[in-house]
Amino acid sequence: MHDRAARTAIRQAVATGRRLAGRSVQSPRALDLLTALSCLSLLALDIPGLAKDDNSLNGLMAAAVLALGAASLMVRRPLPWIPYAVALLFLGWLHELTLAQFALYSVGRYRGRRAAVLGVVGYVAFAYVMFLQPGWPPHRGETLSSFLSLVVPIGALAAGVGVAANRQDLVRALQEQRAETETLHAVQRERMRIARDVHDFVGRELTLLSVRSQVLARRAAGGAHEEGFEELSETARCAHRMLNEIIVQRGTDGAPTPGLDALPELAERSGRAGSPVELLVDGAAYRLSPLRQAAVHRVVQECLTNAAKHAPGETVHVHVTIVAPCLRVRVRNALPATAPLSAPVSAGTGTAGMAERVRTVGGSFTAGPKDGVYEVVAELPAGQLG
Repeated sequence: MHDRAARTAIRQAVATGRRLAGRSVQSPRALDLLTALSCLSLLALDIPGLAKDDNSLNGLMAAAVLALGAASLMVRRPLPWIPYAVALLFLGWLHELTLAQFALYSVGRYRGRRAAVLGVVGYVAFAYVMFLQPGWPPHRGETLSSFLSLVVPIGALAAGVGVAANRQDLVRALQEQRAETETLHAVQRERMRIARDVHDFVGRELTLLSVRSQVLARRAAGGAHEEGFEELSETARCAHRMLNEIIVQRGTDGAPTPGLDALPELAERSGRAGSPVELLVDGAAYRLSPLRQAAVHRVVQECLTNAAKHAPGETVHVHVTIVAPCLRVRVRNALPATAPLSAPVSAGTGTAGMAERVRTVGGSFTAGPKDGVYEVVAELPAGQLG
């Protein structure tokens, strides 16, 4: 029984140690402390030699000085040049190279390649000046070739490892940022799908409620409840309009996304820019929900932008028609006879953005060259016209 209790206590202690070690590895301050202690343990190997050969420090004083030097690594992340300066001080005073390795690694990791190169050059130049002074210890390189074979590799290797770690940090940060961006995009797409569902299903029920209330108002004509049914019908219509406005609002200013009413302004701006537009909009399309009108506006806007980039001067034909039960947006422009002198500036995401917007409201999207023209066709469910 005692053996079982002892084994249980040991397992619990080991598990606790693992948890603490895991937390320490994830803590930058704990890692800096571990680095400083590791450096101090290596520096301690030189304590007997410091008092014997290099200077008059005794063992206790040497230990205190080296401990202070290793402690400078606690600020290696925000201020890596401080341990670098201390390392140069140790190099000139104690002929100590260990701290320089940690300092150059820190400069390379937390300040990048240029700072690492500058640090290595400064370290080698300073060490060479110290080598030329009388009193340089033989075990640090008695001849110039032995000195360079000792000092240069130490600095270059430490700084190179630091630069490699710096690049790994940048890659990890980029991956985390990319994952966060993808998550935000996924959340945005999901919100759009929810908005579409809310608009379609709740809007349909509100429309049915309004229609039924109107029917009941007619049946109760002249009765006591006629006015109540009419008021209920008007309330349902108001709720439907408010739902439309809320669903399509964008930005912090609360302004709704432009709809079909803004298409003439787009056409006028495109014409002034040198790409005339022939705009034809079915009158019934203006009774579409704001969400669908916003999708049409987005498609036409992007098509006009693409036409100005890739086919400047060509007439753009924009047709928005209702072909029950669908709304069809068709944008066509002739392809230029010759390629432009310079490639247009384009991120290459416009077509993908149009397709995403159309599919968000349950439509289909095609785009590409056809018989000498570039044609974009988007079909959306028309839904119930207001």
